[in-house]
Amino acid sequence: MAADHDELRAQVRDIPDYPTVGVNFRDITPLLGNATAFASAVDGLVDEFSGIEVDRVVGVESRGFIFGAAVAYRIGAGFVPVRKPGKLPWAVVREEYQLEYGTDKLEIHRDAIHPGERILIVDDVLATGGTAAATATLVETLGGVIAGLGFLLELDALSGRARLGERPVRSLLHYS
Repeated sequence: MAADHDELRAQVRDIPDYPTVGVNFRDITPLLGNATAFASAVDGLVDEFSGIEVDRVVGVESRGFIFGAAVAYRIGAGFVPVRKPGKLPWAVVREEYQLEYGTDKLEIHRDAIHPGERILIVDDVLATGGTAAATATLVETLGGVIAGLGFLLELDALSGRARLGERPVRSLLHYS
């Protein structure tokens, strides 16, 4: 079932001046609370990558867990969480990356991905691309092959897609 982009967009609430003045925050909470819209979003992400072999779906903390786990279930793939430091209980690989206001870090279990596995990275928003690029680096460090990166929405004006190079990127909704 193809996602109805107008219906999905209607479920994303705009919150002006959050978290700081001048920022228009795209709140997906109403979409998550609407069973039909949530199913349509998951189906839409699955459809974007139909016909592409995927062994595991990587979800990025925290809203990427919501969409990533659902997509993994729908396509019959394993699910791998990428988390902030100190949240995973076993040996990890860590990637530090630049944010617009400093740095941050992400971690993945060392045995979560095996060389040659095809990985779909899923998150809720593609903004500046720092988190997505760091996640892709973690996957590739472990020998995974990026089958694609899927996002519910993309903030086009922030040019995050450019940080992801030639990797296949699909977003259901675009905001300028």
